[in-house]
Amino acid sequence: MSLVSELIARLKPGGGEDAFALVEGATEFAAIDSVPTAMPAAYVMTLREASDANSRATGRVLQRLEADIAVVIITSNLSDVPGSAVSSDVEDLKAWVRGRLVGYEAPSSADPIEHVSGELLKTKNGTVWFEDVFGAASYLTENS
Repeated sequence: MSLVSELIARLKPGGGEDAFALVEGATEFAAIDSVPTAMPAAYVMTLREASDANSRATGRVLQRLEADIAVVIITSNLSDVPGSAVSSDVEDLKAWVRGRLVGYEAPSSADPIEHVSGELLKTKNGTVWFEDVFGAASYLTENS
């Protein structure tokens, strides 16, 4: 199972502490026309990867791979015009995601997940799009 799949499973509804109506990956994120089919929604995808040089002088290749994984949170709340309700909603969702992921030891990761950054992507008509980035490391070997 990939790291992205593991994080999607960790955020998906069904565990009793549900925050999102929908948790999907990059393909579904790319297919959004204007807003997701259900909200709040989260989309998990790899943003970038960087590998260290081979750490072995002889034998099989061993490289540390650092990955930045994005969680794009999309939520909407039209209950007030100035937008304080949706602002509160997105802050709660950010805290929930960070609580579920920071320090999580995914089976496919060499280290616990860390928070890297967060950024507001878009606000329009009572809908907020926020991207949280998490860091994870794994190791590459020949044939992996």
